[in-house]
Amino acid sequence: MSDHPLIISSQFLKEHLNDPQVVIIDCRFALADPQQGYQQYQTSHIPGAHYLDLNQDLSAPVERHGGRHPLPESNQIAQKLAAIGVRFGETLVVAYDDSRCAFAARLWWLLRYLGHDRVAVLDGGWGAWQSQGYPVTDALPTPQPGQFVPQVRSEWVVDINAVKARKDLPDVALVDSRARDRYLGEHEPIDPIAGHIPGAINYPWQEVTNAQGYLHSPDQQKQRWNDVQDKPEIIVYCGSGVTACVNLLSLELAGMARGKLYAGSWSDWCSYLRETSG
Repeated sequence: MSDHPLIISSQFLKEHLNDPQVVIIDCRFALADPQQGYQQYQTSHIPGAHYLDLNQDLSAPVERHGGRHPLPESNQIAQKLAAIGVRFGETLVVAYDDSRCAFAARLWWLLRYLGHDRVAVLDGGWGAWQSQGYPVTDALPTPQPGQFVPQVRSEWVVDINAVKARKDLPDVALVDSRARDRYLGEHEPIDPIAGHIPGAINYPWQEVTNAQGYLHSPDQQKQRWNDVQDKPEIIVYCGSGVTACVNLLSLELAGMARGKLYAGSWSDWCSYLRETSG
């Protein structure tokens, strides 16, 4: 699918490579090897694409609480976006990765959280672009300065206190976006404690796309959320607030634009459990 304002096809992007109103951002990243994404970008990327790093650009430094990928400070990310040519409210930003939207959706959500709605993800990501035989390059782009004054939608984010206070209310659905085995506590490769927040239901983020990273249709996304469509508030979390954004993209595609992000997610929740357990 590529006929939705949140989704850009490779063909559309190829036709707009030289459009001054479009800024392309490569979000490739590997949690197990934080340097890999930038190395891949330096080797080969979509012409004109800039690179933003999950750890360095799309997250703030890790602290005692707040999770493994705290949200970046809004003025700092705004300066970075302006430096690569994004004009607030005007530029169409196209984000891509090679991880089924895992990192591109983080940027997509962040921009909209900052008040910039003209942002889309590349359907199928880097793999789709390559499979079409479209041009790639190792040349680094020369940025044209933009301007970005964020208008933060702070109500889109909740902290641990809000989760505790709201998660069991009848009008609220708490959604765990991690893979089923992590949700069940059968496998925990990253965080110190296995399991999930009590009361959470499981919607694995990988279900938003097919194996090649193409997003399922809006109708399929809507059907996926059928069991919570009557909930006025949906709080979404994952391990660290990154892949939860793929579910927030899914909710938006489903016409259920009422999802909120528990930014610290399970890694933040764990940090308090460890203290109480000694």
